Amino acid sequence: MSATEYDPTTNPILSEFWIQDEATIDQRLAELRAQPPQFLPENDMSSFGIASPGGWAIVDYEQILHMSKNPEIFSSAQGITILDAPLEFNEFFSSMIAMDDPRHARLRRLVSKGFTPRMLDKLEAGVREQADLIIDEVAERGSCDFVVDVAARLPLAIVCDLMGVPRSELDFVFDQTNIILGSSDPEFEPDDGVDILTALLGAGAALAELMTSIAESKKGSDSREDLTSILVNAELDGDELSFADIASFFVLLVVAGNETTRNSIAWGLHYLTQNPDQRRIWQDDLEGVGSTAVEEIVRLASPVGYMRRTATQDTQLGGVDIAEGDKLAMFYVAANRCEKMFDDPLRFDVRRDPNRHIGFGGPGPHFCLGAHLARRQIRIMYEQLFTRLPDIHAVGPPDVLQASFIHGVKHLPAEFTPAG
Repeated sequence: MSATEYDPTTNPILSEFWIQDEATIDQRLAELRAQPPQFLPENDMSSFGIASPGGWAIVDYEQILHMSKNPEIFSSAQGITILDAPLEFNEFFSSMIAMDDPRHARLRRLVSKGFTPRMLDKLEAGVREQADLIIDEVAERGSCDFVVDVAARLPLAIVCDLMGVPRSELDFVFDQTNIILGSSDPEFEPDDGVDILTALLGAGAALAELMTSIAESKKGSDSREDLTSILVNAELDGDELSFADIASFFVLLVVAGNETTRNSIAWGLHYLTQNPDQRRIWQDDLEGVGSTAVEEIVRLASPVGYMRRTATQDTQLGGVDIAEGDKLAMFYVAANRCEKMFDDPLRFDVRRDPNRHIGFGGPGPHFCLGAHLARRQIRIMYEQLFTRLPDIHAVGPPDVLQASFIHGVKHLPAEFTPAG
């Protein structure tokens, strides 16, 4: 393995790669797409007793599609991040997305009861109401940290509403999710001498304890007003979810589901500020352009940077030999910029059609269950912003999260004409 592969400026598996400027990142990803899959090292976790042999960086769109459609060869059950953590750790933080069928299918079948068109339609009014409340709090200021004050608050509130978590717990849930998702970023390192893994487990346990308490209170209730009530009382062919299943799903939802929407909204303002012509197109036709604009934001944002799979047998991918047990990181953020799939892929085009991005994961059993809810939140948030703060724009570059798994933004300064 060459010395350059250990260089965080060329290795997307390393978290430091993602805090480079956008042009450099795009250039490096293009260079990787022009080559066969590369086996690259990961961050050294040996001090925590965790092996870190590295894995394959998969950046080609078609190769990721092939992996997504063949879960029997490319397994999720060994974990969804490049970190080799114990099975219990993976399932605690990742729920059903760190499982293979039939366990994955069982959980997804039950959980999908909460993502019916009827439930999503019911949530839409709540999304619009929450978006207005968020704007109310910043409207008179004329400036804000768009991530902290706007983008992060909408999806977290909606997830908590969806699961029946009291609004009084929002700050607590926000703090715990930052610990989990920011574990590789110095800004979110524990300041009390606690090591990263202990902090991760503590935050996950705190969220699980909160949800277990809520689920216990709803067991046996006739109410179907929130997803926890539906899940804790759901039964399908004699099958039902345990409190541990529901707690693990909640951790997944407030971490993965929240982050997907949060970072899409945040990156969206950055792209719209960089491309005022595209902004005008959307603002002039909110209803007609909204759907394609949201898809374009998700394509370029690719808020989940990658997902890991583990080879269950010796196989080949992109002309290279993959050994049984090898780890492979499917970099959606790279595939969504693939020159073979998208015309002028680095261009932000709110009317791009077709737009076969994989920002919600590739086709197959693990396609994002909450994709439709995320789309609605992004669309509604921008409809309300364009209506009430029509000149809102970023006034500085995004402060990017130092992480490879999440393509995130920590802070984004924004300004606008103050409004009542």
